[in-house]
Amino acid sequence: MFKKILIANRGEIAVRVIRACRELGIATVAVYSDVDRAALHVRKSDEAYPIGPAPASESYLRIDKILDVAKRSGAEAIHPGYGFLSENAKFAQACVEAGVKFIGPTGYSMNLMGSKTSARQQMEKAGVPFVPGTSRGLASPEEGEEVAERIGYPVMLKAAAGGGGKGMRLVHTRQDLRSALESAQSEAQRSFGDSEVYIEKAIINPRHIEMQVLADEHGNTVWLGERECSIQRRHQKVLEEAPSPIVDADMRRRMGEVAVKVAQAANYTNAGTVEFLVDQQKNFYFLEMNTRLQVEHPVTEFITGLDLVHLQIRIAAGEKLPFKQSDVQIRGHAIECRIYAEDPDNNYFPSPGKITAPSMCYGRCGVSSTSPPRAALCSTVPPGCGAPMPATTAIRSWLRFNGRRPNSTMPRRSNSLTSSNWPRPLTCCRK
Repeated sequence: MFKKILIANRGEIAVRVIRACRELGIATVAVYSDVDRAALHVRKSDEAYPIGPAPASESYLRIDKILDVAKRSGAEAIHPGYGFLSENAKFAQACVEAGVKFIGPTGYSMNLMGSKTSARQQMEKAGVPFVPGTSRGLASPEEGEEVAERIGYPVMLKAAAGGGGKGMRLVHTRQDLRSALESAQSEAQRSFGDSEVYIEKAIINPRHIEMQVLADEHGNTVWLGERECSIQRRHQKVLEEAPSPIVDADMRRRMGEVAVKVAQAANYTNAGTVEFLVDQQKNFYFLEMNTRLQVEHPVTEFITGLDLVHLQIRIAAGEKLPFKQSDVQIRGHAIECRIYAEDPDNNYFPSPGKITAPSMCYGRCGVSSTSPPRAALCSTVPPGCGAPMPATTAIRSWLRFNGRRPNSTMPRRSNSLTSSNWPRPLTCCRK
């Protein structure tokens, strides 16, 4: 096991990794930009080193500075968290060359799955189902029109290096395709430095469901259940729920087996997420693979009882997975709700402000008590209750924010939880 790990990140995920390291008896090294000198992850770590000015391009994205700190501090491994360099294949390879273990997949796997077109090509070879379309970027508008006529409108244009809805266009008619392709290619170039755009059949009213996988370095791969991520805005996830309301045991097993096939086809190791689109007939199609720990990983931890960061570290240290697929049990239910500093009643206009009095309410079966702010800041995941209770009530009673600008997306989240988007009443419970 490692004696010291550097966390190449900041904020919540850095604190999360520090906590896991502390539980495993591993010393931690934090890095920080000038404006993060007094940040929580800096105060929680055993050692902390400055790496530059506030802009990420001059600090958290500087591979040379991070590796220099690893060398000076004697860190044996680097955990990238999510964001920043977490899916940067050059960083993963640079760690190998520097003799520091990267806690994540190899650069080869990242490169393979990082481009959506190369991932589709690999999955096509492996026999993984994916949405009909091209596995390479479109060479011309004429090619796009030809493919669209073959697979049928509506179609979706997507950036090969994309994410978060950038370089994505829904096209309903041939007349709109050429201008949409030009627009998508232009946005992809600005956002990712890569103008490659491919085309696929648009699935109407799809579900977005992802499957958590873990793979050790000894050939063992398991799936840990799905997360429902269908409620989104601007192609950004808003609510994540595990397990999914529409996935039964048989569908879960089939999706899990395909997710394992995807990981194995990419020679994948460590934690990863395979994303699927699901149509109204419950057919599922490979979408992409996220080669890192996800923001929403706690909901999977809640329903499986597994600590994914512990397992990431143990896998990177060369240990075998301590369980088999048959040992994975899904119990209870978990929901993650993302809160934005926006006003939903004013067209989501930005509504920033200082949080002056956060408080969390912990309750069992509807009986709650308010904890002090200091205790509230120590936890971001509420415990469940032994009996079903309406999710809206559970979430509202759990978390409140008071400040100069009280508007947030929380009221709209509550509306989402009770809207017709969900096929059945939600519960927020852990059995």
